[in-house]
Amino acid sequence: MSRRKVVVITGSTSGIGLGIARMFGENGYDIGLNGFGSEDDIQSITSGLKEHSGTRVFYSDADMSKPDEIERYVHDTQEALGTIDVLINNAGVQHVSPVEDFPIDKWNLILAVNLSSAFHMTRLILPQMRNQGFGRIINIASAHGLIASPNKSAYVAAKHGLVGFTKTVALEAAESNLTCNAICPGWVETPLVKAQVEVLSRNKSLSEDEVVRSLILDRQPTRKFVQVDQVAALALFLASDQASSITGSAYPIDGGWTAH
Repeated sequence: MSRRKVVVITGSTSGIGLGIARMFGENGYDIGLNGFGSEDDIQSITSGLKEHSGTRVFYSDADMSKPDEIERYVHDTQEALGTIDVLINNAGVQHVSPVEDFPIDKWNLILAVNLSSAFHMTRLILPQMRNQGFGRIINIASAHGLIASPNKSAYVAAKHGLVGFTKTVALEAAESNLTCNAICPGWVETPLVKAQVEVLSRNKSLSEDEVVRSLILDRQPTRKFVQVDQVAALALFLASDQASSITGSAYPIDGGWTAH
């Protein structure tokens, strides 16, 4: 019986990361889970994942802004689950402000979590992938890794950097049966976005439908949210053997946003 493959996903206790974890678990992967949440929430998430096909789950609350905690996460996951086959760098934070008013601590945090954590995770796991002769690295970037928007300087800089980092890793690992690709979602329907819609609806005295169409999805020609399982399905494909010749690419999944 062949061993189950192992995927580690940063920022995977909610939103896109959790959706990816669930889809990989349903497809036979053991999961290195990471993120924040109450003890009850984490227990519910891990129990739910374990119910699918005997999936083993290791959870770490490592803070992705801190290199020493990232090292702990990688080490402890390898100890618990074995060699890592797929790395998905998903952790991210956001802050919106004009450049001249952008708080320095927010800038440093966004760069640390959205970009540097992917570097640290990759540098720690890549040697093991080389040794086993297989690996898939998938970076969850953003439409903002390809284009820009006002008042999001740190996020746009980090996501553009993540796309560039993806290309470099792909070139360095090209002859080792390793691939590295980026997924660039537009507006995805997550609990966090739903909460933002509710706040905007109250603040702007608009219905939630009006907020979605005129403020949230004004740049997505489909006028529809990207669904979490659509992002997860693309990640699952990029992790597969069928995607072995795809590397160094950045895939928009944004309802046509970056086609403008």
